[in-house]
Amino acid sequence: MNVDAYLERIRYAGLREPTAETLRNLQLNHLYHVPFENLDIGRKVPIVLERPALYNKIVVHRRGGFCYEVNGMFSWLLTELGFDVTLLSAHDIAEDGTLGLEFDHLTLLVKCPADAGPGTPWLADVGWGDTFRQPLRLDVSGDQTQGSRIYRIESDGEYRTLLQNHNGSVWEKAYHFTLQPRAFSDFRDMCEYHQTSPKSIFTQKSMITLALPNGRVTLNPDRFILTLDGQRSETPVTSRQAYDTLLQDTFGIRFPEQNERT
Repeated sequence: MNVDAYLERIRYAGLREPTAETLRNLQLNHLYHVPFENLDIGRKVPIVLERPALYNKIVVHRRGGFCYEVNGMFSWLLTELGFDVTLLSAHDIAEDGTLGLEFDHLTLLVKCPADAGPGTPWLADVGWGDTFRQPLRLDVSGDQTQGSRIYRIESDGEYRTLLQNHNGSVWEKAYHFTLQPRAFSDFRDMCEYHQTSPKSIFTQKSMITLALPNGRVTLNPDRFILTLDGQRSETPVTSRQAYDTLLQDTFGIRFPEQNERT
C-alpha cells in the first residue's frame, strides 16, 4: 500500500502516530471523502475481496464501496500506521428485531499502541452509512454522545449490540456482534451473496451517500437528498442524464458508459 496516496485520497494531513486522536481524525476524514456506495452491483461489475484490487478502486480511481470494501481498506490503512486492528463480523438488525446473517457486516475493533492505555478497545466503522462518525469505546456501557446523536453498546455475555438514538426519543438497534477475530477471507461468501441474491438490499437499489461536516448527501436513482444542519431537502431525479450529472458533480464519479451517452 502507498500510505501517502491513501491519506491524500481522504485528505488527511495530520499526525500519524497510532493514538485515539489519530483514529478519530482518520475515521472522520474517511467518512467525509470516501462514499458508502453499491454502484458496481447494479453495473454487474464483480466485487472481489482482494486488497490490491480494492485499493485500486478506492484510492486510485477515487471510488467508494460497501462495508467489506471500505472497512477492509480502512483496516489495512490502520494496520500500516501501527494500529492493532481486529476484523469483526456483525449481524444487521431489522426494524422488527430480526437478526441478519453472520458476516452480514464487517466492522473493526481497534487498539491504539501509542496511547497511555494501549489496550483500550475502540469500535471503528466507515462502512455502515449513517451512523457514528467517531470511534466508540467498547469498554464503556453507558451513553456516548456525538453532537445531537447518542450511541450505546450493550453487552449480553459474549454478544454486543450497537444502539443509536438520532432524535432524542427512539433507540434503534443497528447491529449485533461478538469480539471473535475474523479473517478478511471469511467475508467472501457474504460479499458474493450481497452482490447476487435478490434478498439483499444491495441488489434491489443502487445508492451512494457521503457524510458532510454538517449533514449528509445521498443520491438514489430517483432522488437527490441533501441534509444540512438538520434540514432535509429532496429533489426528484427525472432522467439518466440528471443522475449522471449529480453523480459526477457531487461525488466525482463518471463511468465509461456515461461517456458513451454524451
